[in-house]
Amino acid sequence: MTSNKPVALVIGASRGIGRQISIDLARNGYAVVVAAKTTSDASTTTPFPPDPNSPQSTINTVEREIRESGGDATAIVVDTRDVSQINNLFAETVRIYGKLDVLVYNSGAIWWSSVENTPVKRFQLMQRINPEGLYASVQAALPYFKKNAWKGRVIVVSPPIYSRFFRGKTAYAMGKVGMSVLTKGLAMDFVRQGRTNMAITSIWPAASIESAATGSMVKNDPASEKDLRKPTIFSDAILAMLKAPAESVNGLLDLDEDFLRNRCGVTDFSKYSVVSGATPRRIMPAEFPTLEVAEQDDEGKRMDSTQLRAGREKL
Repeated sequence: MTSNKPVALVIGASRGIGRQISIDLARNGYAVVVAAKTTSDASTTTPFPPDPNSPQSTINTVEREIRESGGDATAIVVDTRDVSQINNLFAETVRIYGKLDVLVYNSGAIWWSSVENTPVKRFQLMQRINPEGLYASVQAALPYFKKNAWKGRVIVVSPPIYSRFFRGKTAYAMGKVGMSVLTKGLAMDFVRQGRTNMAITSIWPAASIESAATGSMVKNDPASEKDLRKPTIFSDAILAMLKAPAESVNGLLDLDEDFLRNRCGVTDFSKYSVVSGATPRRIMPAEFPTLEVAEQDDEGKRMDSTQLRAGREKL
């Protein structure tokens, strides 16, 4: 049976930003599939709801939070390192709800250090979860968007591309920037293929957001809490992106604060501060380089490996 609500799949939904995105999508009328690797028996979780940035927050507790608030949610386990599990996740989402309207890829692994101090295994883990998990998820989603008459949205948690982002976290940046390249490239595919109701958009925080990762920072330096924002700023920006016309956000790499200011007219961000009255420090540049070149549309004769292979197989 096809849901009469729009259907959103949030990958990386167990806590922090992913949990908030899922809850706010449900509050705004979406049926939400919450997916991640960590599970629990939500019926025995005490106290409830748990600390949203703790290991006690899982896809099962998020599902329960949404359902007890009158929303529609389903928790499905996925390890984004396993392509077969990703494919099953999308098949189950459409089996349960009949369609897919929105994919949010929030799953991620993090390790910020120099190349010298980033072991190969840690590098490989980040690549498998970050760009490879996203790529496999997009591949799994596209056939279902096709069945939906090529109408849908993809939201990627990845940054605008600029040089300072690489500093001190090169291995991490390689994957995250790769995710932004996928956003740009798939957006170009949508335009070239005339899929005007499809859009893929990347979003990144302008200031640090309260999460398990920043919680460790605050433990070491309690004064740093003043520089944190609530994850609601991120979910508010995503909801605004989903409401915007597809062509206006397709291929966009933007920040939560900047999108809300420039596209939605928000000027007061004080409600998002974790510490009342504080003005969190912006961690991102005020301006970003443009990626276009003067000969943007002059790519010469385009090569398509699919057609080349098909031609060889006919010989």
